[in-house]
Amino acid sequence: MASRADKLGRMVSLVKLQLRLSEWQLAQLRQQERSLRDEQEWLVGALNDDRPPAGSSSESIARRLSRTSIGARAVRAQAAQQLDQVRAESRRVKQLEEVAKTALADKLREAEKRSLEELAGTSPAVRVWMPRPVNRNKP
Repeated sequence: MASRADKLGRMVSLVKLQLRLSEWQLAQLRQQERSLRDEQEWLVGALNDDRPPAGSSSESIARRLSRTSIGARAVRAQAAQQLDQVRAESRRVKQLEEVAKTALADKLREAEKRSLEELAGTSPAVRVWMPRPVNRNKP
């Protein structure tokens, strides 16, 4: 059976992977937000020009700008939620790393204790194989 330290180490690895995924999702949302902002700037510039781009009217550009603004707000809200999730997962990783570090130290201490007991012959497993000391006080 795997030790507690090994299990915690695997948990830390999985939580770190989840954190990386969340960070990647946040980066994707931020990139989407930048794209929408660039589109908004272009649309505002197109509305301010004397002549709108070919095949577009001021009304269609205004509708597109409205949809883009709504989409940008939604993406901003998603990015804020994702940022909160990234922060929470980061805290969780740090906490799990501390617990895993403590468990590993306990595991190493226990292994060292067993090793010293075996060397000294005080381990229950070793005592079975060791001959009993002769009592020299008996006549």
